[in-house]
Amino acid sequence: MSFVNTPEYHHATPECLGILLVNLGTPDTPKTADVRRYLAEFLSDRRVVEMARLPWMLLLHGVILRTRPARSAAAYQSIWTPEGSPLLVIAERQKAALQQALDTRLPGPVKVALAMRYGNPSVASALAQLKAANARRVLVLPLYPQYSGSTTGSVFDAVTDELRRWRWLPELRFVNQYHDAPGYIDALAASIRTHWAEHGQAERLLFSFHGIPKAYFEQGDPYHCQCQKTARLVAERLDLSRERWFLSFQSRLGKSEWLRPYTDLTLKEWGAQGVKSVQVISPGFSADCLETLEEISIENRDLFREAGGESYSYIPCLNDNADHLEMLADLILDHCCGWPELDGPAADAAELSKRAERAQAMEA
Repeated sequence: MSFVNTPEYHHATPECLGILLVNLGTPDTPKTADVRRYLAEFLSDRRVVEMARLPWMLLLHGVILRTRPARSAAAYQSIWTPEGSPLLVIAERQKAALQQALDTRLPGPVKVALAMRYGNPSVASALAQLKAANARRVLVLPLYPQYSGSTTGSVFDAVTDELRRWRWLPELRFVNQYHDAPGYIDALAASIRTHWAEHGQAERLLFSFHGIPKAYFEQGDPYHCQCQKTARLVAERLDLSRERWFLSFQSRLGKSEWLRPYTDLTLKEWGAQGVKSVQVISPGFSADCLETLEEISIENRDLFREAGGESYSYIPCLNDNADHLEMLADLILDHCCGWPELDGPAADAAELSKRAERAQAMEA
């Protein structure tokens, strides 16, 4: 193996703390060729599809990548902005805001880099940015609140696959999940209250999470349980009675059974049963993307109305809301405790007090 070396390193070079933000990914453009390239990388991940490799590769390249990219490209075109992919545009704003917040709150130097697990900017390129900044300590923050092997686990694979090529490894920490972090729950509840203030309350509030195959859950993936806890905690914060809120799973692929109930079937059943108003939020996404802006906001709205429903509204992701970014900054600081960039002589007493309060809240 050929290692990534650092022969030009000088011991007087200042060190810094590196923060690697990672989200799922996006094609470079909504053109069919770029969507095909993106889907090929995504669907080739062994964490995403746990089928025997030869049959799956034959199916993927022989059928799926010949038919699906054109349909997906049309969906991407419906949500693409003049600035580019919504997910990437929002993620860049998150990165910039977190860089500014951490520069303000940390006594030591910090470099924030952004990566997409699939597509660009790649995990390898983002780690190269941190290496160039001489980040000797790196915290990896997958922007998935609920852990799944197919998402957070895959980020770990990508990061370690790249780092195993480095001769001099940085000290590494990894955020596993934050599905029940008080700041995250508060931010979700606040976003729902804000939506209610403008649109009023619907008959039902639906928490729609991205699905995973049921077999993954049966083999020990904690994702289902963490989704349930997130929804329950938000509902408690909102003081919602149990008959007012529901949970479902969206975006299934293939013919095998995925986590139930399914979002699309739930909305069609409600419309047929006489439910007239629904509001939907997708707490598992840290930024709006194809699955929220097209599938939830447009496609599932149409299914509900065609089945007899009337009022349907989508509550946006937390995106670059101020309370979301503050929560992410708090999460980063909590996971970096003990590293010199946080606990140097310039550490602010008020910041240290806030960390102690957050630790008590997590224990409560």
